[in-house]
Amino acid sequence: MAKSLLVLNGPNLNLLGTRQPEVYGSTTLSDVEAMCRAAGERLGLAIEFRQSNHEGVLVDWIHQAKGRHSGIVLNAGAYTHTSIALMDAISSVELPVAEVHLSNIHRREAFRHVSYISKVALGMICGFGPFGYVMSIEALADHIGQKS
Repeated sequence: MAKSLLVLNGPNLNLLGTRQPEVYGSTTLSDVEAMCRAAGERLGLAIEFRQSNHEGVLVDWIHQAKGRHSGIVLNAGAYTHTSIALMDAISSVELPVAEVHLSNIHRREAFRHVSYISKVALGMICGFGPFGYVMSIEALADHIGQKS
């Protein structure tokens, strides 16, 4: 079976390109998906790309990743700072997770400095805009022994 990664996007990321472009830029979520698929193809990884504004749906997708994917790239959006449920879901599937954020969450409001995801993620990449997704895919590829 070919190795694959699940790329999950949380609330409001469907609005990329129009939502606060001074913070998040003009790149759309479709653009991010194309970048992720190109990175996956280059590294020999299948990419499944999803977005939901609903916490329970994200939890379900994390659960479904076990035995199906080799790792997860997760931009949990605002759930990063609030969701013990996502943290527990990540712990339960025992897959490497790369946390990604478009903006540098440590340069923003104080409440954004806390990440429940980081407590269980392999690592975090933030502040590099959409390229952070590519960096996360490359880091997971290296971790799972798929980097070419």
